[in-house]
Amino acid sequence: MSTPVKKVPIHLQSSQTRLLIKNGKIVNENEITDGDIYIEDGVIKQLGRNLIIPGGTRTIDARGRYVMPGGIDPHTHFEFEFMGTKSVDDFYHGTKAAIAGGTTTIIDFAFPKPGESPLDAYHTYRLKADGKVCCDYGLHVCLTGWSDQVKKDMDLLCRDHGVNSFKLFMCYDFMVDDGELYSAFEHCKNLGAIAQVHAENGKIIIKNAEKLIAKGVTGPEGHEISRPEEVEAEAVNRACVIAKQVIFRYKHKNVFLCVTLYAVS
Repeated sequence: MSTPVKKVPIHLQSSQTRLLIKNGKIVNENEITDGDIYIEDGVIKQLGRNLIIPGGTRTIDARGRYVMPGGIDPHTHFEFEFMGTKSVDDFYHGTKAAIAGGTTTIIDFAFPKPGESPLDAYHTYRLKADGKVCCDYGLHVCLTGWSDQVKKDMDLLCRDHGVNSFKLFMCYDFMVDDGELYSAFEHCKNLGAIAQVHAENGKIIIKNAEKLIAKGVTGPEGHEISRPEEVEAEAVNRACVIAKQVIFRYKHKNVFLCVTLYAVS
């Protein structure tokens, strides 16, 4: 038989769950105002002056200071294994550093290993992160190919796991072609998800790399030389044209496609 749990009176509850920040300059998206903020269980409950606050609340005097929302870093790579390397920061040290700098939410990238599905990659990253993160976090999911199974995984990730952004690549061994990019954009539109694109012309980069290696250029400087600006610009333009064609098909309906492009400089 289970033991009944008694409700603790609010004045005896831990003050760690209740916080009052007084006399600060509150920074919002549209203005800066002087006021107080009452927070309970990590949620802002009241904002203004002369707030009615329960007893036992911990108070911080922020007079002469700005009180700002925590930052959101939407592009991190913790415990990222790529091309025989691994990023030095794990989810603990990376998010601990983020909080020290005022960033309270990060969004990392779940990148599938060879033969791993997007859905499995998501679960792999959750196992890596859940026991280590010091702040809120989310995951973009990378699509390293296109198939009916990838499409089904996207459905499940959006419906059951709250994933709403997917990243595709126009270069590297796992690049998608234009038709696959079109299909992925189209499915993102249907799901209401954001499509992200690493936009570089992968075929040209391969040819440039071959020429550089033949000339004996094998150091890190070859990375930049192999992908000049116009190689990025062409891919960015092509991705935009493809996205526009996806929208054009639905021009008589109220539909939108959001695409984030990454050009590496």
